[in-house]
Amino acid sequence: VRDLRFLLDQWRKVEQEIRDHPAPHRVFEEPDLIERTVRDFLTEEIDEVVCDDRNALDRMGALIGDISRRSRNRLHFYDGATPIFETFGVQKQIDDAFHRQVWLRCGGYIVIDETEALVAIDVNTGRNKGARDVEKTILQTNLEAADEIARQLRLRNVGGLIISDFIDMKSRKDQQLVYQLMRERLKRDKAKTHVLPISSLGLIEMTRQRAQESLSDSIYQNCPYCQGRGVVKTSMTTSVELHRTLNTVMRRYQEEVHEFRVILNPDVLKRLREEDEELLIELERRYASKLMFRGDPTFHQEKFVITDASNGAELRV
Repeated sequence: VRDLRFLLDQWRKVEQEIRDHPAPHRVFEEPDLIERTVRDFLTEEIDEVVCDDRNALDRMGALIGDISRRSRNRLHFYDGATPIFETFGVQKQIDDAFHRQVWLRCGGYIVIDETEALVAIDVNTGRNKGARDVEKTILQTNLEAADEIARQLRLRNVGGLIISDFIDMKSRKDQQLVYQLMRERLKRDKAKTHVLPISSLGLIEMTRQRAQESLSDSIYQNCPYCQGRGVVKTSMTTSVELHRTLNTVMRRYQEEVHEFRVILNPDVLKRLREEDEELLIELERRYASKLMFRGDPTFHQEKFVITDASNGAELRV
């Protein structure tokens, strides 16, 4: 009812703008952060809203007055010396939202990996090693993990297919307890979710509505060095590829070029000089040519360029 009243009020304002102004004229625009916060998050479950900006607080008060006058009493101004995010522990939660590993109170932990296809979550006992009753320890860890997973999904705003790999439980009753707790915690989520019972492999498969980009997508971009892979080729791998390429280039240009210069990353050059020098000497002997190397720290670890040392022209395969 509240949302319907809010939308009807917005539509009346749009109609008023249409009547009062000739085209072209903007009659509606997407709400800003303050308006979205009031519209989407100020529900009956929220006990208090604390803000350290007086103008923003006044604007929220005006917006809330259009929806529910009683809710104005939940607005409070913060003027403490300590930054508001530190006072209420918000900054720590923001920092924790980007950690791959999240610790549980019992000593266990969950690992969250976001991929293009799905979100994979792994549950581990970690430091929670209850030697006397293993099944009880596993159940405790899985229950805490289910509670934390539901919270992390909301906090990180991840959507799509989500696979949670819980610790194997022999008891069907324990499996149902974990599944029911997960369903109960997901009811707090504003995004639509659909969760399936624990499979025979100990997996809970679920989907979560992808309404907006995830928190990590909105704050981070792919690493320009590794292109988002998270890994780069080792210096040994690049050295092998360089040796193979040199063999092809020197054979192709053996009648025209007798001195080759290779520009590459210093780490790969170090590998060549310390461990692969004999291979380079063999190439020089085979093609009666000379190889010269220059390290360039601006070069990517996987990149190298082979040139004619006499004129600097790049030689390609």
